[in-house]
Amino acid sequence: MPRQRTVRLPRPLVSQHRPRRVRGSAGRSRAQRRLVVAALILLALALTTIYLREAEDDALHGAQQRGSEILTPLAVAGERMARPFRDAYSYVEGLADARADAERMRRELERLRRQVIANETAVADAARYERILRYETGPRFPDDFDPVVARVTQVPSSPFRQEIVVAAGTSAGIGINDPVVTPDGLVGRVIRVSATRAKIRLLTDQQSAVSAVVVGSSAEGIRSGAQGIVQAASSAGAGLTLDRVGKEEVVNSGDLVVTSGFRTSEFASLFPPKIAIGAVRSVGQQDIDLFKRIQVEPIVDFESLTEVIVLAPKQ
Repeated sequence: MPRQRTVRLPRPLVSQHRPRRVRGSAGRSRAQRRLVVAALILLALALTTIYLREAEDDALHGAQQRGSEILTPLAVAGERMARPFRDAYSYVEGLADARADAERMRRELERLRRQVIANETAVADAARYERILRYETGPRFPDDFDPVVARVTQVPSSPFRQEIVVAAGTSAGIGINDPVVTPDGLVGRVIRVSATRAKIRLLTDQQSAVSAVVVGSSAEGIRSGAQGIVQAASSAGAGLTLDRVGKEEVVNSGDLVVTSGFRTSEFASLFPPKIAIGAVRSVGQQDIDLFKRIQVEPIVDFESLTEVIVLAPKQ
């Protein structure tokens, strides 16, 4: 049998319209507010006009006076109640301002302190370099050498290893065994060098030795001229000793010791002559000694070396 089909009829279209909002009540409320505001403005203008035109003993002036008499105690009480809070707020605000001012003053003081330190350092550096320049252009500077001023970057690591490192090397003309001095006197010699660095063995190192001569006058008015070898004392920090000076030589305390700068046909000193080494501190001898025992105080302050002058031999 054939199937029975059901025919679906289309549903009628239902118009969906939202109900319109009724705006009449909102419009009326706005109009009422406007009328109230206008009425209050007109009332204020009227009261102000009447107040200005009436005499001082009329109704409005009397009402104002009575209102003032009623509100004055309330205002005074409110002022007294609010004063602690206002004072506390002022205190907190003042404390915050004081802290901000103190922090600002602290930063300013720190800036000024750094500026003072920088100025003092600049003045000290200028004085040192001026002294070095006077030495380089003065009569005491050796003629056969060129000066290379180098800044000390590393100080001795221990009392028994008296070596320093400077920020200059072969690129500046420094070579092995170049003498090193300051405007005061002899410092040592270069023992290792690279393109930008050089290691210097100080005169106070146990492995250092330099031929020296005593420059001074004896009690009889005779120049000393005693020669010997300056070496570091056997104990660290004990200064220098002048060895190999015969017992017949005349050496007095306070005599100046300088480099001899000897030259022979076969040998020559690494150091130029007449470079100050130190001053004789004490002289002693015993009958069994072959040489005098001479203690020398270094003229260079090895503890405060900041710049040195490397004597590079002229080509």
